[in-house]
Amino acid sequence: MSSVVLAGGGTAGHIEPALAVGDALRRLDPGVRITALGTARGLESTLIPSRGYDLELIPPVPMPRKPTLDLARLPFRLTRAVSRTREILDRVDADVVVGFGGYVAFPAYLAARLRRTPIVVHEQNPLPGLANRVAARFAHVVAVTTEGTPLPRAQVVGMPLRRSITTLDRPALRPSAAAYFGLDPERPTLLVTGGSQGARSLNAAATGAAPALLGAGIQVLHLTGPKNAVDVQSAPGGAAYVVVPYADRMDLAYAASDMLLCRAGAVTCAELAAVGLPAAYVPYPVGNGEQRLNAQPIVAAGGGLLVEDAALSPQWIVDNVVPVLADPQSLARMTSNAKSAGRPDADDVMARLTMEAVRP
Repeated sequence: MSSVVLAGGGTAGHIEPALAVGDALRRLDPGVRITALGTARGLESTLIPSRGYDLELIPPVPMPRKPTLDLARLPFRLTRAVSRTREILDRVDADVVVGFGGYVAFPAYLAARLRRTPIVVHEQNPLPGLANRVAARFAHVVAVTTEGTPLPRAQVVGMPLRRSITTLDRPALRPSAAAYFGLDPERPTLLVTGGSQGARSLNAAATGAAPALLGAGIQVLHLTGPKNAVDVQSAPGGAAYVVVPYADRMDLAYAASDMLLCRAGAVTCAELAAVGLPAAYVPYPVGNGEQRLNAQPIVAAGGGLLVEDAALSPQWIVDNVVPVLADPQSLARMTSNAKSAGRPDADDVMARLTMEAVRP
């Protein structure tokens, strides 16, 4: 029986690909032993056990970005985390460590290196983080989501995603999905979402464009985020504008929709390409610009639009989104192009690469 350790805690962007690979490993080898690493303060403390995986906690090792007292404490914290991680690898008799970057992966890579355990790296973003840049130098397998990611010996495999997304039959599910949200399955539908917490700029632009959208017969499913509120009145008998703070069934939201207005996180871009949903991508304006890079391959393939946050406005939606949704041929073409940019089998590819790396 092979023993695989997954290191992908901290954020959902690290955890979800790790769990998708775990699911694929179980399909490939039902007898495989899978252990996930995480910290007590990350999302993994709830997400991982709820998916049926054993979670082992290690001390967090945040990487200070400025010369502060935390930087002086880094060697001690890292040494303690590596020691704890190595104890776990020994106890579960780890055959391979699969890391997805972040502060959980860094001590896992170093502990695996010390005990000469094979390492598989997966990088979700076009601009790799520190942990994966270091580990890629000595990893047995380096896998990336997008072409051109600057890591040595990188294989482009795509983003590992949940099977509930990659096997989604949108046309078959559309009637029940539309009914779930109180929508008309026959009308073109725009899904607006700024992520789990929402995005003010997207909310403002969408509500400002509501009269034009509804006037064109386009209904809207707007996920505002739990702390945001918008007020849009639908005309009786016309297209609906449905406001929901949060949707825990994104598969149904995707199935009910024809196009999105959304951010361009790595997982979001990969999911939309996998299910063949075009989108108007609005990269998060803070950071190193990686969200723009996430969306560019899909946009270049003709599967989406790209607009900077500062340029997004109700008028931009009227000029660019309404014509697509109002023209069935344009929408069909963009839908096909979006799907051509997807890699729905990334989870299975990663599972095979992981088992091939297992030591004799």
